[in-house]
Amino acid sequence: MKRSLLLSLFALTAYLSDAQTAAEYTVTFTSNWSQAAHPHSSGNLPGGAHWSRLVGATHNDGGLFLEMGGLATPGIEDIAELGNNTLFFEEVDDAIQAGWADKSINGPDLDTSLGQMQIDDLVVSSDFPLLTLASMIAPSPDWMIAVNGISLLDEQGDWVDQIEINLYAYDAGTDSGPDYTSPNMNTDPAEPISSLQAVVPFSNEKIGTLTVSLNTILDLDDTQTKAVRLYPNPVTDVLRISGSNIREVEIYNALGSLIRSVRADNAEQVISMEDDPAGLYLVRLTTNDNRVSTHKIIKQ
Repeated sequence: MKRSLLLSLFALTAYLSDAQTAAEYTVTFTSNWSQAAHPHSSGNLPGGAHWSRLVGATHNDGGLFLEMGGLATPGIEDIAELGNNTLFFEEVDDAIQAGWADKSINGPDLDTSLGQMQIDDLVVSSDFPLLTLASMIAPSPDWMIAVNGISLLDEQGDWVDQIEINLYAYDAGTDSGPDYTSPNMNTDPAEPISSLQAVVPFSNEKIGTLTVSLNTILDLDDTQTKAVRLYPNPVTDVLRISGSNIREVEIYNALGSLIRSVRADNAEQVISMEDDPAGLYLVRLTTNDNRVSTHKIIKQ
Protein backbone atom coordinates (compact mmCIF):
# COMPACT_ATOMS: atom_id res chain seq x y z
CA MET A 1 0.00 0.00 0.00
CA LYS A 2 1.26 3.42 -0.93
CA ARG A 3 2.08 5.62 2.08
CA SER A 4 3.10 9.25 1.99
CA LEU A 5 4.17 10.97 5.15
CA LEU A 6 3.20 14.50 4.16
CA LEU A 7 0.41 14.56 6.72
CA SER A 8 -0.80 17.67 8.43
CA LEU A 9 -1.26 16.43 12.01
CA PHE A 10 -0.81 17.92 15.46
CA ALA A 11 2.37 16.78 17.21
CA LEU A 12 1.58 14.52 20.12
CA THR A 13 3.93 16.35 22.45
CA ALA A 14 0.72 18.02 23.55
CA TYR A 15 -1.13 16.73 26.59
CA LEU A 16 -3.43 13.79 26.09
CA SER A 17 -6.39 15.92 27.10
CA ASP A 18 -6.14 17.49 23.66
CA ALA A 19 -6.71 14.19 21.88
CA GLN A 20 -10.03 13.06 20.46
CA THR A 21 -12.28 10.63 22.30
CA ALA A 22 -12.84 7.23 20.79
CA ALA A 23 -15.01 4.13 20.98
CA GLU A 24 -14.46 0.47 20.19
CA TYR A 25 -16.97 -1.38 18.01
CA THR A 26 -17.62 -4.85 16.61
CA VAL A 27 -18.88 -4.93 13.02
CA THR A 28 -20.70 -8.06 11.83
CA PHE A 29 -22.07 -8.80 8.36
CA THR A 30 -24.51 -11.73 8.22
CA SER A 31 -25.20 -12.96 4.69
CA ASN A 32 -28.65 -13.85 3.35
CA TRP A 33 -27.40 -14.79 -0.12
CA SER A 34 -28.94 -18.17 -0.88
CA GLN A 35 -30.96 -19.87 -3.60
CA ALA A 36 -33.99 -19.74 -1.30
CA ALA A 37 -33.76 -15.97 -0.71
CA HIS A 38 -32.52 -15.03 -4.20
CA PRO A 39 -33.64 -17.85 -6.54
CA HIS A 40 -31.66 -18.15 -9.76
CA SER A 41 -33.29 -19.50 -12.92
CA SER A 42 -30.66 -22.25 -13.12
CA GLY A 43 -31.79 -23.60 -9.77
CA ASN A 44 -28.50 -22.77 -8.05
CA LEU A 45 -26.25 -19.89 -7.12
CA PRO A 46 -23.03 -19.72 -9.15
CA GLY A 47 -20.28 -22.19 -8.34
CA GLY A 48 -17.79 -20.82 -5.85
CA ALA A 49 -20.21 -18.17 -4.56
CA HIS A 50 -18.38 -16.11 -1.94
CA TRP A 51 -17.72 -12.62 -0.57
CA SER A 52 -14.52 -10.64 -0.94
CA ARG A 53 -12.93 -8.99 2.07
CA LEU A 54 -15.14 -6.52 3.92
CA VAL A 55 -13.07 -3.35 3.58
CA GLY A 56 -13.63 0.30 4.26
CA ALA A 57 -12.57 3.32 6.25
CA THR A 58 -13.49 5.62 9.11
CA HIS A 59 -13.72 9.26 8.11
CA ASN A 60 -15.58 12.54 8.54
CA ASP A 61 -17.84 14.50 6.20
CA GLY A 62 -14.93 16.11 4.39
CA GLY A 63 -15.27 13.57 1.57
CA LEU A 64 -16.88 10.37 0.26
CA PHE A 65 -15.47 7.05 -0.87
CA LEU A 66 -18.69 6.05 -2.63
CA GLU A 67 -22.17 7.45 -3.10
CA MET A 68 -25.36 5.79 -4.22
CA GLY A 69 -26.28 7.55 -7.44
CA GLY A 70 -22.69 8.66 -7.97
CA LEU A 71 -19.98 7.14 -10.14
CA ALA A 72 -17.70 4.48 -8.71
CA THR A 73 -14.11 5.44 -8.07
CA PRO A 74 -11.40 3.16 -9.52
CA GLY A 75 -11.01 1.64 -6.06
CA ILE A 76 -14.71 0.85 -5.71
CA GLU A 77 -14.76 -0.49 -9.29
CA ASP A 78 -11.96 -2.92 -8.45
CA ILE A 79 -13.74 -4.09 -5.31
CA ALA A 80 -17.03 -4.67 -7.18
CA GLU A 81 -15.51 -6.31 -10.27
CA LEU A 82 -12.47 -8.14 -8.91
CA GLY A 83 -12.64 -8.18 -5.13
CA ASN A 84 -9.29 -6.37 -5.31
CA ASN A 85 -8.70 -3.73 -2.63
CA THR A 86 -5.34 -2.23 -3.58
CA LEU A 87 -6.63 0.89 -5.34
CA PHE A 88 -9.28 1.45 -2.69
CA PHE A 89 -6.68 1.45 0.08
CA GLU A 90 -4.68 3.98 -1.94
CA GLU A 91 -7.80 6.17 -2.06
CA VAL A 92 -8.14 5.86 1.70
CA ASP A 93 -4.46 6.71 2.06
CA ASP A 94 -4.97 9.85 0.00
CA ALA A 95 -7.96 10.79 2.17
CA ILE A 96 -5.85 10.33 5.31
CA GLN A 97 -3.26 12.67 3.82
CA ALA A 98 -6.01 15.17 2.98
CA GLY A 99 -7.19 15.07 6.59
CA TRP A 100 -10.73 13.70 6.19
CA ALA A 101 -10.10 10.01 6.90
CA ASP A 102 -8.55 8.31 9.90
CA LYS A 103 -7.87 4.67 8.98
CA SER A 104 -8.49 1.93 6.46
CA ILE A 105 -10.35 -1.24 7.46
CA ASN A 106 -9.23 -4.61 6.11
CA GLY A 107 -11.82 -7.11 7.33
CA PRO A 108 -12.17 -10.83 6.61
CA ASP A 109 -13.63 -12.50 3.54
CA LEU A 110 -16.20 -15.29 3.42
CA ASP A 111 -15.62 -18.29 1.16
CA THR A 112 -19.29 -19.34 1.09
CA SER A 113 -22.48 -17.53 0.14
CA LEU A 114 -23.94 -17.82 3.66
CA GLY A 115 -22.15 -17.03 6.90
CA GLN A 116 -20.65 -14.06 8.71
CA MET A 117 -17.76 -11.65 8.37
CA GLN A 118 -16.77 -9.94 11.63
CA ILE A 119 -14.44 -7.04 12.33
CA ASP A 120 -13.41 -7.00 15.99
CA ASP A 121 -12.12 -4.14 18.11
CA LEU A 122 -12.60 -1.38 15.55
CA VAL A 123 -11.45 1.83 17.24
CA VAL A 124 -13.34 4.87 15.94
CA SER A 125 -12.35 8.46 16.68
CA SER A 126 -14.93 11.14 17.43
CA ASP A 127 -13.11 13.29 14.87
CA PHE A 128 -13.78 10.61 12.22
CA PRO A 129 -17.10 9.00 13.25
CA LEU A 130 -18.35 7.93 9.80
CA LEU A 131 -18.07 4.33 8.62
CA THR A 132 -17.88 3.21 4.98
CA LEU A 133 -17.66 -0.48 4.01
CA ALA A 134 -17.84 -2.56 0.82
CA SER A 135 -17.51 -6.18 -0.31
CA MET A 136 -17.84 -7.88 -3.70
CA ILE A 137 -20.66 -10.35 -4.36
CA ALA A 138 -18.53 -12.94 -6.13
CA PRO A 139 -18.58 -14.05 -8.82
CA SER A 140 -20.38 -11.17 -10.50
CA PRO A 141 -19.85 -8.50 -13.16
CA ASP A 142 -19.66 -5.55 -10.71
CA TRP A 143 -22.05 -6.26 -7.86
CA MET A 144 -21.37 -5.47 -4.24
CA ILE A 145 -22.74 -4.56 -0.86
CA ALA A 146 -21.84 -1.19 0.62
CA VAL A 147 -22.63 1.31 3.34
CA ASN A 148 -21.68 4.92 2.85
CA GLY A 149 -20.69 7.15 5.73
CA ILE A 150 -22.96 5.89 8.50
CA SER A 151 -22.40 7.94 11.65
CA LEU A 152 -21.52 6.22 14.90
CA LEU A 153 -22.31 9.43 16.79
CA ASP A 154 -25.93 10.42 17.37
CA GLU A 155 -27.35 13.94 17.06
CA GLN A 156 -26.25 14.73 20.62
CA GLY A 157 -22.69 13.66 19.90
CA ASP A 158 -22.95 10.44 21.92
CA TRP A 159 -21.67 7.10 20.71
CA VAL A 160 -24.44 4.92 19.25
CA ASP A 161 -24.97 1.64 21.13
CA GLN A 162 -25.98 -0.41 18.07
CA ILE A 163 -26.88 0.03 14.43
CA GLU A 164 -28.52 -2.70 12.35
CA ILE A 165 -28.90 -2.16 8.60
CA ASN A 166 -30.52 -4.41 6.01
CA LEU A 167 -28.26 -4.53 2.96
CA TYR A 168 -29.18 -5.04 -0.68
CA ALA A 169 -27.02 -5.69 -3.71
CA TYR A 170 -25.64 -2.71 -5.63
CA ASP A 171 -24.47 -2.40 -9.22
CA ALA A 172 -21.23 -0.40 -9.42
CA GLY A 173 -22.16 0.77 -12.93
CA THR A 174 -18.87 -0.30 -14.52
CA ASP A 175 -19.80 -3.63 -16.17
CA SER A 176 -23.02 -4.47 -18.05
CA GLY A 177 -23.02 -8.23 -17.58
CA PRO A 178 -26.54 -9.47 -16.74
CA ASP A 179 -25.66 -12.60 -14.74
CA TYR A 180 -23.18 -13.80 -12.16
CA THR A 181 -20.74 -15.36 -14.60
CA SER A 182 -21.34 -13.16 -17.65
CA PRO A 183 -18.22 -12.35 -19.70
CA ASN A 184 -16.63 -8.96 -19.15
CA MET A 185 -18.80 -6.20 -20.68
CA ASN A 186 -17.26 -2.84 -19.82
CA THR A 187 -19.85 -0.08 -19.31
CA ASP A 188 -18.68 2.97 -21.24
CA PRO A 189 -19.47 5.56 -20.12
CA ALA A 190 -19.82 4.32 -16.58
CA GLU A 191 -23.27 4.55 -14.98
CA PRO A 192 -24.16 5.65 -11.43
CA ILE A 193 -24.09 3.14 -8.59
CA SER A 194 -27.62 1.75 -8.30
CA SER A 195 -29.67 -0.70 -6.25
CA LEU A 196 -30.30 -4.24 -7.50
CA GLN A 197 -33.15 -4.90 -5.08
CA ALA A 198 -35.78 -6.90 -7.00
CA VAL A 199 -33.58 -6.83 -10.13
CA VAL A 200 -32.76 -10.26 -11.59
CA PRO A 201 -30.93 -12.31 -10.34
CA PHE A 202 -31.79 -10.75 -6.97
CA SER A 203 -35.17 -10.79 -5.28
CA ASN A 204 -36.81 -8.17 -3.09
CA GLU A 205 -35.18 -9.81 -0.05
CA LYS A 206 -32.19 -8.33 1.72
CA ILE A 207 -28.88 -9.92 0.84
CA GLY A 208 -27.54 -9.48 4.33
CA THR A 209 -27.54 -7.54 7.58
CA LEU A 210 -24.82 -5.29 8.95
CA THR A 211 -24.68 -4.90 12.73
CA VAL A 212 -22.37 -2.38 14.40
CA SER A 213 -22.20 -2.84 18.19
CA LEU A 214 -20.50 -0.64 20.76
CA ASN A 215 -18.00 -2.46 22.98
CA THR A 216 -16.34 0.29 24.99
CA ILE A 217 -16.22 4.06 25.14
CA LEU A 218 -12.57 5.07 25.28
CA ASP A 219 -12.58 8.32 27.21
CA LEU A 220 -10.12 10.19 29.35
CA ASP A 221 -10.58 12.41 32.37
CA ASP A 222 -8.50 15.51 31.62
CA THR A 223 -7.32 15.68 35.23
CA GLN A 224 -5.69 12.27 34.83
CA THR A 225 -3.64 13.20 31.77
CA LYS A 226 -2.13 16.63 32.29
CA ALA A 227 1.36 15.30 32.87
CA VAL A 228 1.46 12.85 29.94
CA ARG A 229 3.36 13.40 26.65
CA LEU A 230 4.10 11.42 23.47
CA TYR A 231 7.15 12.55 21.50
CA PRO A 232 8.69 13.04 19.01
CA ASN A 233 6.02 13.08 16.32
CA PRO A 234 6.81 12.20 13.57
CA VAL A 235 9.01 9.49 15.07
CA THR A 236 12.03 8.06 13.26
CA ASP A 237 13.40 5.39 15.58
CA VAL A 238 12.30 5.78 19.22
CA LEU A 239 8.94 6.87 20.62
CA ARG A 240 8.97 8.27 24.16
CA ILE A 241 5.87 8.35 26.34
CA SER A 242 6.07 10.08 29.70
CA GLY A 243 3.48 9.97 32.49
CA SER A 244 3.33 8.36 35.90
CA ASN A 245 -0.27 7.10 35.56
CA ILE A 246 0.14 4.93 32.43
CA ARG A 247 -0.25 1.18 32.88
CA GLU A 248 -0.14 -0.13 29.30
CA VAL A 249 0.81 1.10 25.83
CA GLU A 250 -0.59 -0.57 22.69
CA ILE A 251 0.40 0.38 19.16
CA TYR A 252 -1.80 -0.41 16.13
CA ASN A 253 -0.97 0.00 12.45
CA ALA A 254 -3.25 1.82 9.99
CA LEU A 255 -5.19 -1.40 9.30
CA GLY A 256 -6.08 -1.73 12.99
CA SER A 257 -3.73 -4.64 13.75
CA LEU A 258 -1.99 -4.67 17.13
CA ILE A 259 1.77 -4.64 16.51
CA ARG A 260 3.12 -3.97 20.00
CA SER A 261 1.95 -4.07 23.60
CA VAL A 262 4.13 -2.67 26.38
CA ARG A 263 3.51 -2.89 30.12
CA ALA A 264 4.55 0.44 31.65
CA ASP A 265 7.11 -0.01 34.41
CA ASN A 266 8.32 3.55 34.98
CA ALA A 267 7.41 7.18 34.36
CA GLU A 268 8.86 7.20 30.83
CA GLN A 269 8.43 4.47 28.24
CA VAL A 270 11.02 4.18 25.46
CA ILE A 271 9.64 2.17 22.55
CA SER A 272 11.78 1.28 19.55
CA MET A 273 10.03 1.75 16.19
CA GLU A 274 13.19 1.61 14.11
CA ASP A 275 12.13 -1.54 12.23
CA ASP A 276 8.47 -0.56 11.73
CA PRO A 277 7.38 0.56 8.25
CA ALA A 278 6.74 4.25 7.62
CA GLY A 279 3.12 5.25 7.99
CA LEU A 280 0.32 6.14 10.35
CA TYR A 281 -0.02 4.42 13.74
CA LEU A 282 -2.52 4.54 16.57
CA VAL A 283 -1.23 4.56 20.15
CA ARG A 284 -3.68 3.38 22.78
CA LEU A 285 -2.90 4.28 26.38
CA THR A 286 -4.51 2.64 29.42
CA THR A 287 -4.11 4.32 32.80
CA ASN A 288 -3.92 2.70 36.21
CA ASP A 289 -7.60 3.51 36.78
CA ASN A 290 -8.58 1.81 33.49
CA ARG A 291 -9.17 4.95 31.43
CA VAL A 292 -8.25 4.64 27.77
CA SER A 293 -7.29 7.11 25.04
CA THR A 294 -6.08 6.75 21.46
CA HIS A 295 -3.66 9.03 19.60
CA LYS A 296 -2.10 9.22 16.15
CA ILE A 297 1.62 9.22 15.42
CA ILE A 298 3.56 9.19 12.16
CA LYS A 299 6.56 6.92 11.59
CA GLN A 300 9.08 8.28 9.09
